[in-house]
Amino acid sequence: MELYIIIFTLTIVLSTSAEFKHEAFEFAACSDMEEEYYIGYDEEEVAHVDFKQKRGVATLPDFAGSITFYEIGADAIVGCKRDLPGFINIFKSLPLEMDLDAPQTSIYPKDDVQLGVQNTLVCHVTGFFPPSVNISWTKNNVNVTEGMSLSQYRPRTDDTFNIFSTLKFTPAEGDIYSCTVNHKALQGQPQTKIWDVDVALPSVGPDVFCGVGVTLGLLGVAVGTFFLNKGL
Repeated sequence: MELYIIIFTLTIVLSTSAEFKHEAFEFAACSDMEEEYYIGYDEEEVAHVDFKQKRGVATLPDFAGSITFYEIGADAIVGCKRDLPGFINIFKSLPLEMDLDAPQTSIYPKDDVQLGVQNTLVCHVTGFFPPSVNISWTKNNVNVTEGMSLSQYRPRTDDTFNIFSTLKFTPAEGDIYSCTVNHKALQGQPQTKIWDVDVALPSVGPDVFCGVGVTLGLLGVAVGTFFLNKGL
């Protein structure tokens, strides 16, 4: 059984002009299979904890200064894991009913596509609740896992979640990639988005039309000069 305990803190900070509000997030979650700790500000990630590497990962730009937060995240997860067995026993005897929000998925390349040049495909999954999705990739209808990575769940201000999956690939003409998302709200009907390598070759049309135009222009000048001289 997979059960999440979520500790979700939302802080609203008003600007000095009281015209704008900002939202800071502290998000901790754990299940019997994984754990996550995340700090965000206005839906932008500030930092997260990499529990596999046992280290904090700051994602602020260098000019923002450094922060130390791994101990905070680790303590939150320790408490979450400690309370998990008790919650599992409670929910075993209760009908679990919750509002489900289905994900919206998009797929796009990170950089401009050039044949033979390594790139990254991004599968962006957003607007879903609860925060548990399965994401898989295929290339030409064959499952691929090499070069795939998965971000942490990132909370949104509407209490749903984002997640990003990326796949490193080298574009070749005619290849077809797909990203498939499975979530409870989809009721067993996975959501698949397809992206195919279609790099347009440079068009010769403008050059041809330009050349024809210049040629006709020069011909017109020559003919005009001939009749002008003949008239004189």
